[in-house]
Amino acid sequence: MTTIDLASDSGEQSYDRTSELKAFDDSKAGVKGLVDAGITEIPRIFIRPQETSEKSSKSGGNSENPSVPIIDLGGIQRDPAKRKEAIERMRRASETLGFFQVVNHGVPVTVMEEMKEGVRRFYEQDDEAKKVFYTRDIMRKVVYNSNFDLYTASVANWRDTFFSYMAPSPLAGGGLSLSQNACVVKDDEAVCNFLISSSTSSLTVI
Repeated sequence: MTTIDLASDSGEQSYDRTSELKAFDDSKAGVKGLVDAGITEIPRIFIRPQETSEKSSKSGGNSENPSVPIIDLGGIQRDPAKRKEAIERMRRASETLGFFQVVNHGVPVTVMEEMKEGVRRFYEQDDEAKKVFYTRDIMRKVVYNSNFDLYTASVANWRDTFFSYMAPSPLAGGGLSLSQNACVVKDDEAVCNFLISSSTSSLTVI
């Protein structure tokens, strides 16, 4: 277990945000490392200043019922009208929110569950096993870190991120060799082929 010593919301006079961010980043343990260490208070780097929260509330930025765009891919291969509508909704969602949820995509539920379980297995490994992949170089084949904008955002988000590039070629050799059995999904090639073909088709039109 990694020991991480970060300041809570107390001790304002001695608070050094840059040092706190570096200590958190250098631990390479992420948010899960804080939880595993048994912290009893949220470190200050994750706490949004009250004035910022108030401004967000007044501007409507913290809606209690945010709406996530739903993109239905059912029948888009057979119906040009449905395909056009789905692409337009993807374009609008990408421009306005930056994310959306896809339904009726054809990926079996069993495969999606195994993907989630694979990621869970990765995070539940010992810290030393995960640290090999901790990086801020997003061009690496496998990337594991916490907050891609850790040093530029005003407040750190309570999350860790793990992803790997599967195109133009899947993981091989040195990719996830240390943790291969812990996080790779058996059906990864089928999933990637589906996602890549769908994305390419949409982007050519967008």
